[in-house]
Amino acid sequence: MSRRRPRPAWQVADFFALEREAEVYLAAVDACLAVPAVARRLGVRPQATAENARAAMLAEANVERAVAPCRDTQERFRALLERSERQRRRLDYLRDRTHPLTVALCGMTVLTLLVAVFLSWPAVLGAALALPLTAALIWRHQVWRMHVLLNLREWALRPRVALLDRRTAWAAAAWSRDLQGNGVRPLTDRVVEALLGEDRDSLLLADNFHGLRSPRNPRYVVESLAARSLTRKIAQLESGGTIAVSGSRGAGKSTLLEACAGEAGFAVVVQAPATYSPYDFLLSLYVRTCENYLVHQGHVPPAFLRISPFRRVARRLLPALRKRLTVLAFGLSAGSLVVLGLAAGVRSLTVQQWPTVRARAVDLWHQAAEVVLDIWNGERVGAAVLVVVAGILLWSLRRWKQWRAIRVGARVTLVVAGVVLVVAAFVSLLVDDDVRALLREAAGKGGGKDFFLLTVLLVGIVNLFTERPWEIRGRVLLTLRRRRRAAWILFTAGLALLFTMPLTLALAADPENPLRLAIALTGLMLIKMATWSPANPVPRLVTACRDELYRLQTVQTASSAVTAGPPQLLTAQTTSLSTMPPNFPELVSDFRALLTEIAAEQHLQEQRVVIAIDEVDRLGSDTAALAFLGEIKAILGVPHVHYLISVAEDVGASFVRRGLPHRGVTDSSLDDIVHVPPCTLEESNEILERRASGLSEPFKALTHALSGGVPRDLIRYGLRLDEIEARTRFVELTDIAGQLILEELSDTLAGFRTLLGKQRWTARTGTILVAFRNAMDHLRPACPCGSTELRRALEHVAFHDLRGRLGEEAAAEVSDEARELLDEASAYALFSLTLLDVFGRGDFARRRDEAAARGPDGALELLGRARQELEVSPYSARHLIGSIRTAWQLPEGLTAGPAAAIPLPRGTDCPRHPRVPA
Repeated sequence: MSRRRPRPAWQVADFFALEREAEVYLAAVDACLAVPAVARRLGVRPQATAENARAAMLAEANVERAVAPCRDTQERFRALLERSERQRRRLDYLRDRTHPLTVALCGMTVLTLLVAVFLSWPAVLGAALALPLTAALIWRHQVWRMHVLLNLREWALRPRVALLDRRTAWAAAAWSRDLQGNGVRPLTDRVVEALLGEDRDSLLLADNFHGLRSPRNPRYVVESLAARSLTRKIAQLESGGTIAVSGSRGAGKSTLLEACAGEAGFAVVVQAPATYSPYDFLLSLYVRTCENYLVHQGHVPPAFLRISPFRRVARRLLPALRKRLTVLAFGLSAGSLVVLGLAAGVRSLTVQQWPTVRARAVDLWHQAAEVVLDIWNGERVGAAVLVVVAGILLWSLRRWKQWRAIRVGARVTLVVAGVVLVVAAFVSLLVDDDVRALLREAAGKGGGKDFFLLTVLLVGIVNLFTERPWEIRGRVLLTLRRRRRAAWILFTAGLALLFTMPLTLALAADPENPLRLAIALTGLMLIKMATWSPANPVPRLVTACRDELYRLQTVQTASSAVTAGPPQLLTAQTTSLSTMPPNFPELVSDFRALLTEIAAEQHLQEQRVVIAIDEVDRLGSDTAALAFLGEIKAILGVPHVHYLISVAEDVGASFVRRGLPHRGVTDSSLDDIVHVPPCTLEESNEILERRASGLSEPFKALTHALSGGVPRDLIRYGLRLDEIEARTRFVELTDIAGQLILEELSDTLAGFRTLLGKQRWTARTGTILVAFRNAMDHLRPACPCGSTELRRALEHVAFHDLRGRLGEEAAAEVSDEARELLDEASAYALFSLTLLDVFGRGDFARRRDEAAARGPDGALELLGRARQELEVSPYSARHLIGSIRTAWQLPEGLTAGPAAAIPLPRGTDCPRHPRVPA
């Protein structure tokens, strides 16, 4: 009976033919398990460990699923791996010690090739005869022949094996990438999710919280409906206008204004001061506008510091002097080298041509001087008349419109002349008889050395102008940086070896080369002169902004003195002038004039000017905000300028009521308004996904419910999730939600108790404060497990009945303001209790789906609306919360008897959640 060969430990079914295949697969599995998004989920639950995940990935069914999408790359890798193994076995068979004769034979071969390239033909023939004689001598000796043949075959096979190993490594990397991208990684996610069990979305496993830690970073800003609405309204007001952005605190008005300012061509963002005077605010806005325009144009605003005149002069002169010294140093060095090289050629040309040129110039000078003297002496009347007419014509041509065309024609002429001189310098080299004879002689010889050097030089030049790395089948052999370095080495070596050729030396030593270089440089100078233009002058608006900064931020004083009379009786008179600060109407007029010019300039460039005034809602009340709008109304309405002003909701409501019997300052100050509402659950999910990628849906719903969709609070509660996870190591939704809700409730009830403490209480009504103290004592220290006593204490606050617990007479002693505070605290406690019942219990996914199936009141969106309704009225909020509790099948009243007694401080740690120091 035949016995089956035992399967190797690394083999899984028939998926791996060689051990290295299994190693690549295991490495891909380990790499996928080490990905932060996967590694973060391992170990959070007892069964979800790296060992269990690795064992599951080695199961036969999972190996088949992982390998199936990557079959093509695996087959290529396997074929190369088998070829590599065969070649290595053959290399091991041929392996032998290196014989000295093998080294000698190879050395003679290399020497022969070098002689063939760099020496003459007789030397090449001599070297070529020595090589066959040595080979014949080795062939006649049997032992020598055996060792040399083994060495030569091994050396010939070794590069092939190395190349095959390299290709095999590339194929292994390609299969590994294919596995990690298409096979193992998707399967790893499913395996880990299966190990985590059901309700895995209830785990806090976000990739990072970087976006929450940078709330003002524009890369994390999500475009909202309000942003799109504001963009449309700005586009509709083409000639400029004033748009108010209203919304509650933290709704994202500042972010919206900054985003619009960032998209504009020129923008100024200022904050309205809490206490202000119109003059000071306009002065600050004026200065900020001038400074921003200088920066926008690439200039530095002037710094008004108390420094010495020497330091002021040094600050202004040193940068220019440093630049001029650099240009001067390099210019002198380069000019000296050029003059030294061209001196002999120019001097020879001067010796040959200068006498003729000088004689002709002297003749022309004498003739012109003779004509001028004759006209001056009155001997040539007709020429004098022509000179007068020429002067009149010259004066009349000072505003001739064709001067620009003439200057353009002159520049074109200089460029053409320069190009002709440069081309003529190189063409003269080709038409020289001696040079042509050298070229014919070199072409007749056609040596291999010339071809080799030209090839090296050409390869270097081609690689210098290549912008891609050297790749073969997707594998980078040389990065772009290393390829450039190798190209410079090849180019330099080829150029240096090129000057060892007789032809190159003869061309370089031609006596007319300095003259050719002088002509070429003259042509280049003509081209540079034609294309040169002076540095851009300082724009007029830049100068105006700088002058305005000096006028607004400094007091300028000028004095003059006059002394008269004989030495015995002297009379002195002194006059002093100082600038006066502009008054408010003058400041408004000057600001509007400057802003109009800036807006006109930007409008010609198809850019937009935005002036954003933020934090107007900080002024304290709608009356103060409306007064602020009335004061700054004078600077609004500048053509092609868009004013964006953030205001509170009540100011927006005043604008909405325009045309009704109510009229206010908003009717004439604002052109339109954009309301920024709280985010919906979908928008909150989008914000949190951008700022904390990987955060699961239950945690997004929790933060949305606590924040009411207000972006600032949404980010704050998102950071609280990260803080609680880092402090307590909780990852389960029930634990984190309980901890977060109870901590927020404790802080809120403490605030309400402080406000209630300012009211007037009696012996009969003081039990209300006892109920608050009772609940707060149960909340400290907060534990997400909760307890029966805690729930009863919270229900006592959430479902309070003032008359039922105090009686009619005692309830009548409670003031209306205290009743209002009690109703607000009760509604918030009921809201927190609802959140605890929704998020603080297990099996969240099933309960969520069941609540959604019972009707629209079971949607998670309503939790955020309930939080928003708490800011409007506790009574309407309680009605909405009651509908939510009915949809989630939560108790609508007290679940036990009377309220719990005041508990003692917790003496022992909770077995599930020990106390962690803050």
